[in-house]
Amino acid sequence: MGWADVKAALGQRIDLEGIVSSAAVLVKDRHLALPHVAVPDIRYMDWTELKRKGFRGVVFDKDNTITVPYSLALWGPLGSSIERCKSVFGNDIAVFSNSAGLYEFDPDGRKARALEGATGIRVIRHRIKKPAGTAEEIEKTLWL
Repeated sequence: MGWADVKAALGQRIDLEGIVSSAAVLVKDRHLALPHVAVPDIRYMDWTELKRKGFRGVVFDKDNTITVPYSLALWGPLGSSIERCKSVFGNDIAVFSNSAGLYEFDPDGRKARALEGATGIRVIRHRIKKPAGTAEEIEKTLWL
């Protein structure tokens, strides 16, 4: 395991930006912390209903959402749900992940390309570790 891999593993486990962002939401914008949909995992999502309600696209996190942590392959049981999502939203689907896509942890894009090949979903490359930053990279990838 090289230094970049060690740094990435530590960076994934300690997310200071996430802690600060969460604290800010709880203090200033508590209403944003309320879930709008609660399901055990994405197999329970009704993608057609989301589209009907006005959603224009779907952005997935990678680890513990569509893959097991640090894997670059789709978690098998989610395959049919991902395919349904693709059939409803077409190209307006992406993965926004720190472990595959963040230049700091995936500087050459190798992990992003591997994940795209395994899932058929494009990975948004970004410079600022989420949740810090803006939605600019997402908007550019999906709708600009």
